[in-house]
Amino acid sequence: MKAQFLLVPAVAIVAVATPAYAKVFLSVEQAQQLMFPGATFTQQPLTLTDDQVHAIEKASQTDVLSHQVQLWKVSTGGWVIVDQVVGKHEFIPIAVGLDDSGAVKSIEILEYREAFGDQVRNPQWLAQFYGKRNGATLTLTKDIQNISGATLSSKHITDGVRRLLATYAIAIASH
Repeated sequence: MKAQFLLVPAVAIVAVATPAYAKVFLSVEQAQQLMFPGATFTQQPLTLTDDQVHAIEKASQTDVLSHQVQLWKVSTGGWVIVDQVVGKHEFIPIAVGLDDSGAVKSIEILEYREAFGDQVRNPQWLAQFYGKRNGATLTLTKDIQNISGATLSSKHITDGVRRLLATYAIAIASH
């Protein structure tokens, strides 16, 4: 009698790796040097008053997330503000460099934790903000191009820049 072997079809075992979406691109210090090469940075503690928060929210049409502003004075002129905006679900830390007159000089995305939408790091997209000052409308799809697949991140970064420009005008320019 022949031995019969039971052949069990091999079951493909698929290892599903959960992609690690959280990606740190730059430290604050690295972003500062990219925005203002060779400069030194002096941290300037700034706590917004309730009146300033109200004025910033009114001017920017965006909520202020914290009374504490992470702010550095640049030795060669200008300011660096580090802040965060909400992407779809997670916070997106950003650094915004302003020249002496309060116009956007540069923006760096420090981290991105969402599954989609990291196209907001694209230098051409970020360059749309350069030269903008407080009072610029900065409306997504009108003044700033939307990025398909990154709509919420695009909107919230746009809102965040508008809020930081208002913060500069209301609380930093006289600092």
